[in-house]
Amino acid sequence: MGGRSSRMAAPVVVNATAKHTATVIFLHGLGDTGHGWASAMAAIGSPHIKFICPTAQVMAVTLNAGFRMPSWFDLKSLDVDGPEDSSGIKRARDSIHTLIEEEVRSGIPHERILLGGFSQGGALALYSTFTHSKSLAGVVGLSCWLPLRDEFPQAAIGNTGAPILQCHGDCDPIVPYKFGQITSQIIKKFAGNIEFKTYRGMMHSSCDEEMADIRKFISQHLPPV
Repeated sequence: MGGRSSRMAAPVVVNATAKHTATVIFLHGLGDTGHGWASAMAAIGSPHIKFICPTAQVMAVTLNAGFRMPSWFDLKSLDVDGPEDSSGIKRARDSIHTLIEEEVRSGIPHERILLGGFSQGGALALYSTFTHSKSLAGVVGLSCWLPLRDEFPQAAIGNTGAPILQCHGDCDPIVPYKFGQITSQIIKKFAGNIEFKTYRGMMHSSCDEEMADIRKFISQHLPPV
């Protein structure tokens, strides 16, 4: 690979320890890497599930004064009505759809693939799920929002019946809790199978209770076959 290409670095993979029959693709938040969530995912995994934690490419991020860091797309603002990087979001979505198709080619059906992510990664996971035409197992969005929300419900070409777990801390200073609530209300209008869980006192992070809820959601929608 030619060093500074726009391709993603090789994802961090936690392989299934028994026969691989399901895959979770989990997307990190701004400035993190796939390593950031791989150990947490491994801790809540099941033997038949493979976890793929890709790392976003490094780019200049407007929100952080143009500082370069791993980012799925440019973040221009975290205001509810701030400008968004539409072309960057769609490029990132295409790369996630490519990861899904690679799993399908390796023998895992679409309905045994679940997307998830934290913050910017959760935003991309939600967007990638609703803009995928094939039915996926579900999606987990942590401390996040729905990007390009004005495109919906028209942009939702699939997975409007898929189970959705959306989690948010009510003390989040980065992606405000209110933003999570608004997102949940918007999604409910076109994808009703959504559960919104609130974690009291949690900031822009995760907690044991949340991880237990994610584990339950994954094992419910990706049971052993």
